[in-house]
Amino acid sequence: MKKAFHYFASSALVALFTLVSTANAQTTKEEFMSKWENSKQFTIDVLNQMPDSGMDYKTDDEAMTFKEQIHHIGNAIVGISQGFLKGSDPGFSIDLATASKADLADYVGKCYDYGTKTMMALSDADAGESIEVFGNNVTRRQVMALLMDHSTHHRGSAIAYLRVQGVEPPAFVGF
Repeated sequence: MKKAFHYFASSALVALFTLVSTANAQTTKEEFMSKWENSKQFTIDVLNQMPDSGMDYKTDDEAMTFKEQIHHIGNAIVGISQGFLKGSDPGFSIDLATASKADLADYVGKCYDYGTKTMMALSDADAGESIEVFGNNVTRRQVMALLMDHSTHHRGSAIAYLRVQGVEPPAFVGF
């Protein structure tokens, strides 16, 4: 358990660094979308690294399982895109209880693609519009950054789960 705590603490520091770095970064929509596509592939790579025997692993009773972490990334992309980025019905879903790892990878890919479609459909005016999100007044552009940070956070947890299971995570690709 001490080893698991160490990995989670390290992941939290990386997530905090990423959040601070992202808050100060100025990127174009095209640059952001390139990074978004990288996030999609990295998430699927992390999922594919976990052996089937580790899909239901979790660090404690209150934590999400590995597959729930990955599923949560996809669900948040869809839910937040619909709620705050003017997204429509995505037209797909998944039953996590019966889904295979391949089904989950397909679902997460579709979620990222849905996020891409939704974000790219925003005009510059829509992206710059201030809206209330979880009690905060932010722009839709900031919501896009939130989705990236959220994905990074939960993928980081999933990477720690891989390490606890003795699995080497895929190498990070920054660009």
